[in-house]
This record gives sequence, structure tokens and C-alpha cells, in this order.
Amino acid sequence: MPRPTAAQLAYGSATVVLATLAMLLLSGVQSVVGVAVIALVALCLGLLVSVKAVRPRRTRVAHLVGTGRTDHATAATVASPSGRTVARPRVAASSRR
Repeated sequence: MPRPTAAQLAYGSATVVLATLAMLLLSGVQSVVGVAVIALVALCLGLLVSVKAVRPRRTRVAHLVGTGRTDHATAATVASPSGRTVARPRVAASSRR
């Protein structure tokens, strides 16, 4: 599982804090069990928000390499020093010097 991004951590943390404060203020709960339930609900909501937050999208070339396919109009395959085949974006002939 990939590590969460800074944005995901920020969104999740802000959601937990704001949801906890809002639910405590709106519900008026004073018992320990009520506060624990609200805290648990806020943690679950924060986890949901952080997981669903926008992740950086892979480029078309990276996607094609990750799936083992290459689009020859987009990328050329080359061997890397580690022996793996990777995609390299093609440079148009007009931009070469």
C-alpha cells in the first residue's frame, strides 16, 4: 500500500478535529461513553476522507509501463541499468538538434 501524501494527512487530520468539535458542540454529550463514540466516529470519518483524497495521477507512459503495454506513438522502450524494460517518452524529430 502506498504511503499517504501530505494532502491526505492534512485532510484527514483536519476532518478528525473539526468533526469531533462539531459533534461535541452540537450533541451536548457529557458522558465518557458518548465522547468515546463521537471520537471513534470522527476517526472513521477522517480515515475515509484521507483515503478518498485525491492522489497524484500516473502519467500515460507510467501507466502503460506498469501494465506491461507500450504505446509506440507515446513511448519507446529501453533497457535500464537494472535490466528492467522501461518506457521513455519519444522526442519529436523536429525538436532534435
